[in-house]
Amino acid sequence: MKAVATEISDALIIEPDVFEDDRGSFFESYNERTLAEFGISGRFVQDNQSFSRRDVVRGLHYQIQQPQGKLIRCLSGEIFDVAVDLRRHSPTFSQWTGQTLSSSNRRMLWVPPGFAHGFMVLSESAEVLYKATDFYAPKHERTLLWNDAAIKIDWPRKNGAILSAKDLAGSTWDRAEVYEQMGQPVENMPARAVVR
Repeated sequence: MKAVATEISDALIIEPDVFEDDRGSFFESYNERTLAEFGISGRFVQDNQSFSRRDVVRGLHYQIQQPQGKLIRCLSGEIFDVAVDLRRHSPTFSQWTGQTLSSSNRRMLWVPPGFAHGFMVLSESAEVLYKATDFYAPKHERTLLWNDAAIKIDWPRKNGAILSAKDLAGSTWDRAEVYEQMGQPVENMPARAVVR
């Protein structure tokens, strides 16, 4: 397993070591010790799984209290997965990263606490699984508008997105609640093994 840096501090792509032969393939999708070496520590307390059709956008979701770190994986199909940094004192505050996750590339994205998260389905359908570091807290849930002009996320498809009523009513950037303090400053975070 290896970690690959993204444009956003602390958000990482995790690439598993895949073993293939004429029977099929095998890979380790989670290893607490290895992830801790990459700086991903803490306890995962909840797994969530969704099935969505082409052009569905889910997000951009976050919890203003009980923030969740998320380790996202696409079990079938392909998605464009996005994380937006909402940590006011972060050097990458208001910036986003987008990564293609699929059942064929087997990549995962680590979205740390303090980020909004969402994805767009690129294939006919997709099944997505993610591990969360805190429990779902509906009263603290917030939604950032997926296509807010101030954030300028470069979604693969601009038209025809399918969203829930809740996601369509997401906050614009200028009205979004953000995180004032999120643990240690970035420069004091533990070192991690990252491939650039």
